[in-house]
Amino acid sequence: MRPYIHKFPRFQAVSSLGWRILGCLSLLLLICGVASGQPASHEDTLRIHAGINELYVDPSRYAVLEDPSGRLTLQDVQGARWGSRFQAGNLTSGGKLAGNIENTESAYWLRIHVRADNSDEHHWYLEMFDSHINDLTFYGPTRAGQYAAVHTGADLPFATRPYSYKNFLFSLPLQPGQTHTYYLRLKSSSKTSFLGRLRNEAMLSSHFQSEYGMLGGFYGVLLIMVVYNLFIYLFIGEQTYLRYVVYVLSCSLLFLSEDGLGFQYIWPMLPDLNRIVNAGAPILLLLTFGYYARHFLDAPQRLPRFDPLVRLVVLFSAGLLLLDTLFIQSGFSFWLYLLPYGMLYYAAIRVYRQGFRPARIFLLAQGGVVASLLFLITRKLGVDFFNNAFTVYSMNVAFVFEVAVLSYALGEKIKSIKDATIRAQEKLVKQLRKKHLAQDRLVEQLHQNQELKDQLNSELEAQVARRTEELRQQSETIVAQNRELLQANGLLALQSAAIEKLNTDLQRDLQQAQTARVLSKEVDFGEFSQIYPDKDACLSYLADLKWAQGYRCRKCGHEKYCDAREAHARRCTKCRYVESATAYTMLQKCKFSIIKAFYAVFLIYTHKGNYSSQELSRVLELRQGTCWSFSQKVLEAMRRRRLAPDYDENEGWTHVLLDFTTTTEQDQLTVEAERS
Repeated sequence: MRPYIHKFPRFQAVSSLGWRILGCLSLLLLICGVASGQPASHEDTLRIHAGINELYVDPSRYAVLEDPSGRLTLQDVQGARWGSRFQAGNLTSGGKLAGNIENTESAYWLRIHVRADNSDEHHWYLEMFDSHINDLTFYGPTRAGQYAAVHTGADLPFATRPYSYKNFLFSLPLQPGQTHTYYLRLKSSSKTSFLGRLRNEAMLSSHFQSEYGMLGGFYGVLLIMVVYNLFIYLFIGEQTYLRYVVYVLSCSLLFLSEDGLGFQYIWPMLPDLNRIVNAGAPILLLLTFGYYARHFLDAPQRLPRFDPLVRLVVLFSAGLLLLDTLFIQSGFSFWLYLLPYGMLYYAAIRVYRQGFRPARIFLLAQGGVVASLLFLITRKLGVDFFNNAFTVYSMNVAFVFEVAVLSYALGEKIKSIKDATIRAQEKLVKQLRKKHLAQDRLVEQLHQNQELKDQLNSELEAQVARRTEELRQQSETIVAQNRELLQANGLLALQSAAIEKLNTDLQRDLQQAQTARVLSKEVDFGEFSQIYPDKDACLSYLADLKWAQGYRCRKCGHEKYCDAREAHARRCTKCRYVESATAYTMLQKCKFSIIKAFYAVFLIYTHKGNYSSQELSRVLELRQGTCWSFSQKVLEAMRRRRLAPDYDENEGWTHVLLDFTTTTEQDQLTVEAERS
C-alpha cells in the first residue's frame, strides 16, 4: 500500500485530498524548521549508500520553479536565467510552501539531485505519491549526457506510464560515485504537494506485495459484503439490503478512484471517465449513505418531522459539493459533509431512544468512521495529531468495520421484524382459539335452543291434544245437553252461552300457543350477550369474518400486515395503510354499541326483515329514529345479498355484516329518520 504519510480516502471531487493534507503537513515541517533556526537555503542532494533500501524525498531535498505561462522547456529551466529561480521545497513564498501546487493554472518544475556511493549496486526508482496529477513529464539523464523524457499523467491513458503501477514510478539509472540531476514538470487541476520516495528493486518488490495484498483483502471484504447482501435481497426481497449494496458499491468506487486501482484495472483507457469518477464518487457516497441510513433507521415513519429536513440537507450539501467541484474548487469542501452526517447521527440517537435497538449498532459502526474523520480533518488542517500509519489508514479500517457491523445490524433489524411477525402470529393463534371456543359455545347454545324448542313443541302438541280431547268431551256433553235443552228452552240458552265462551277461550289459547312457537325462535339479548360478551369479542369475530380469505391492502395490494394500535386493526407492512375491523362493513361509523348492532342484525335477519323499529327500540333501548335508519340499512343489505350470485337461503345472518353502505347513503337514511 502507499506509505502512510499520504494514504487516506479522498473526499473531494476534483482535487486529491491526500496531497492537500500532506501540503499542510509540509507546512508544519517548515514551521518546525524555522522554529529550530535551521532553514535550508537550497535543495540538498539525496545520497544513497549501502544499507539504505528507501529514502523519503523531503521538501528540503528538491527545488521548485513555478511557470505561470506553462511554456518553459527543459533547456529553459537548465539555463542560468531560470535555473537560478529554483527555490527549495521547504521555503515559503508569500506565506505559502514552495513545495506545493497553489496555482492550478501554472506548471511546476522540480529539480532533484541524487548521488549513489560506490558501494551501492541496486537499481533505484522514484515514486510520486499523488496518482491524480493531470500532466507529468520526467526527464532523466542518459549515458550520452542527454535527457530522455517520459510523458504521462492522469489525463492520459494508463498505458503511458512506464510501469504498470497505480502511482507514478520512474527508473533512475544511477552511476556509482556520480551525482545525477532529474527534472519533473507537473501540472494539476487540483492543489497538491510534491511528495515522493526513492526505493531500490528489493524494497519495491516487497512493497508491491504488501500493498496490493492489503488492498486486495480490503476490496475482497467489500465484495463479499456486496455479494452476500445482494443474494439476501434476491431471496427475501427486502429493499433495505439493496440500499446497503448500493451504499457499499459507492464506497468501493470512492476508494478505487482515490488509490488509483480503478484507473489501473477497470478503466485504464478512459482518462475522461477517471476524472468523472474522481469528481462524482464523493457526492454519490453522500447520497447513497443518506438514503440508506434514513431508511435503515425507519426515519420517515419514526421521525416524520425531522426526516424531511435531513433529506433536504443531504440534497443541498450534494448540490454545493457539485458546485464546488465544477466551478469554485475551494479545497475545503469536505466541511460540507459534516452537517448531513451529523444530522444522520443525531437521527440514529433519537431513534435508539424510541426503542429501536438496531440503531445502537448503527451508532457503533459510525463511531469508527467519526474517529477516522477526526484524524482526516486534523491532517487537512495541518495539525500533527497522532499522525501515524494507523491513523492514516484508519478510514479503510473504519469502512471495513462499518460494512461488517452494518451487515450484522441489518440482520438484527430483519430478525426484529421476524420476531414481531411471530408475536403477531402467536396473538392471531390465541384469537383463533378464542374464536373456536366462542363458536363451540355458540354451537352448544344453539343445540340447547333446539332441545328447548323441541321440548316446547312437544308440550304444545300434548296441550293441544288434551284440549282437543276436552273439546270432544265437551261437545258430547253439549250434544247430551242439547237433547235435554230440547226439553227445556231456558236451559238451552244458558248452555249456548257457555259453549260460546268456551270457544272463545279455546281460540285465545290456540293463538297464544302459535305465538309462543314463533317467539321460541328468538334468543333474548341476555343470551345473545353471553355469545358476544364485549366489544373485543365482536371485533375479533368481525375481523376473522372480514379477512377469512386472507389479508390484502386496499391501497397497494400488499398481502403482509402487522397489528395496528387499534384493537384488531391491521397495518400494511409496505405502505403503512391502517384498516380497522369495522372499515368497509355495515358497522363502519356505527353510532351505538357494536354488541347491540350485532343483536339488531340478528333479530332483523331471523325475522326476515319483519321486525318493527318500535320493537327494536324497546329491545335495544335506543331511539326509534336510530333503530329505523339502521333497520333500513340492514334491509338494503339483505336485499343486495339475495341478489348476489353466491346467495344461499340457508346461510347465516353474519354474511350481512360484511355488506358496506357508503357514507352518503348512511347520512341520507339518518336524516330521513330524524325528519320522521
